[in-house]
Amino acid sequence: MMYDMISESKDSDCVTNYSPLSYLKSCCGHRRSFKISKVVPATAAAPTTTITTASASHSQSPPHHPDDSMEGKAFLTEEPAYKNLKQYFDNNGSKLNILQMFKEDAGRFKKYSVTLKTPSDGDILFDFSKNRINSEVMKLLMDLARARKIEASRDAMFSGEKINFTEGRAVLHIALRNRSNTPVMVNGEDVMPSVNAVLAHMKEFCGKVISGDWKGYTGRSITDVVNIGIGGSDLGPLMVTEALKPYAVGPNVHFVSNIDGTHMAKTLKILNAETTLFIIASKTFTTQETITNATSAKNWFLDTAKNPDTVAKHFVALSTNAPKVKAFGIDEANMFGFWDWVGGRYSLWSAIGLSIALHVGYDNFEKLLDGAHFMDNHFKTAPLEENLPVILAMLGVWYSNFYGAETHALLPYDQYLHRFAAYFQQGDMESNGNISRPQCMDSRGRPSYETGTHRVGAVPASNRARHLLQLIPRATRIRRLLCTAKSTTIATTSTQVLLMANFLAQTEALMKGKTKAEVEAELEKAGMPEDQKKRITPHKVFEGNRPTNSIMVEHVTPFTLGALIVMYEMKIFTQGIVWDVNSFDQWGVELGKQLAKAIEPELQDKNPVSSHDPSTNGLINFIKNHL
Repeated sequence: MMYDMISESKDSDCVTNYSPLSYLKSCCGHRRSFKISKVVPATAAAPTTTITTASASHSQSPPHHPDDSMEGKAFLTEEPAYKNLKQYFDNNGSKLNILQMFKEDAGRFKKYSVTLKTPSDGDILFDFSKNRINSEVMKLLMDLARARKIEASRDAMFSGEKINFTEGRAVLHIALRNRSNTPVMVNGEDVMPSVNAVLAHMKEFCGKVISGDWKGYTGRSITDVVNIGIGGSDLGPLMVTEALKPYAVGPNVHFVSNIDGTHMAKTLKILNAETTLFIIASKTFTTQETITNATSAKNWFLDTAKNPDTVAKHFVALSTNAPKVKAFGIDEANMFGFWDWVGGRYSLWSAIGLSIALHVGYDNFEKLLDGAHFMDNHFKTAPLEENLPVILAMLGVWYSNFYGAETHALLPYDQYLHRFAAYFQQGDMESNGNISRPQCMDSRGRPSYETGTHRVGAVPASNRARHLLQLIPRATRIRRLLCTAKSTTIATTSTQVLLMANFLAQTEALMKGKTKAEVEAELEKAGMPEDQKKRITPHKVFEGNRPTNSIMVEHVTPFTLGALIVMYEMKIFTQGIVWDVNSFDQWGVELGKQLAKAIEPELQDKNPVSSHDPSTNGLINFIKNHL
């Protein structure tokens, strides 16, 4: 299970659980009633939905043109649909009381929840009824989604257009999980044959390693795999292998990403060079942190193996730079490629997922792809009012741009999902932590409206609850709490029942709060003296009306995990379209890398440094003098 919250903290200087790279990246029409009527089944082609509207059907958005991808769209705050929503918020936003709306509408849960039926992995329930929404708010949010050309942008991505317009690239991680195998065209060429070739290579390799046919230099089978990467080459595979531990059939997997040598040393300390396989994940095979760690691993290995020729049996590469890979000592036959239309933070579906396939087996890796494809189809075909990623995205816009929310916490209620929030911390902050158009900037060169949210919540909610959930119901700056429930089993043991009870109690408590009258009655019943009661009462009052979303699955399986990951991926994509953000470049990350390259030789030189600002000079010189 998982909690998911947003708070307003414009003046805050506190950064929690942020990866440095992610932090750099982040630092109208007919009126109709909105009504959901559904259980959404799965089909081989796509999930289907039903929706009831009170007036005419919607027209399709105009075609997407990648070269001028933002042309023809009004500046967000000048969009008529945005103005309509702003007017409604100004008049009614403070009056929307979730508990009161439940009292007035007994069918509210049914109206504002969606159930997706998977082929064989049970139901996925999305409950968004505990939000500050009504039919008018949802109608206005979907009007805004259409005005921002969500459907046209989605179709452009799926058709292979270069929607990553700052880098001139298509965005086709969706092709990696295209289980229908229908052609996906890039520059007039179907990429599916090459995608399938890499998958076949992965399948063959995983079969050899897991069966024990792949031998190390002494003839022993592989027992441990070390994935060496950074960013998307690390966080995605790490998250998935942790989430799918119950499905493990292959070697143990370890992940090294930190350039701090302690990370590598701690990992290698428990390993045997004779039975360890290293995966070097770097598209160009020049990523500084990754190649430095890879070289350390190679030196450690050769301290035992001695013969450089043995490297080929213990190192494989996820790369496209054959000369560099060969120079490192890796057999080109053990190089797994991918493409420039695969962004790092969306790459776990590619050869970057080799560590996943080695750990849980290639069959389960395929099921992960199946679940992802299932959610891709849902996103591609479901009406916006029934579309899970779109609803999630537009609720985020509602709270960020109108209620002033900034921080988004995602708190899992399943121990195996303890890395899920950290993964999407990178996804959200790197993807939507920038702005695409100069027109969107204010006089200081900053976005003139809220875009990406800061995400926290990298441990299970049962661990986080004691401090975050002490803050959420009471803090004046909290604006939103989204709760996502996922469990490997549904309440079949006493611990599971207790876990579910806590999850459900928190969503209810955040909605209901506790009034002064209720506290006074409670203290009166306890026999508390009047003077003490007056002193204690303010501390036990909780405001309530804190919105939550709940997402539940019957089991965390490779299929349902794939679907959940894509649900959040497409939520990020949808918000990027609304905000005019290119969610697929990462110039903020590149800036940090460029500066690091300039500083590295200065740290190795003995002379004092004066070429930077006084603070940076002081830090560099302190390091040189003391370390």
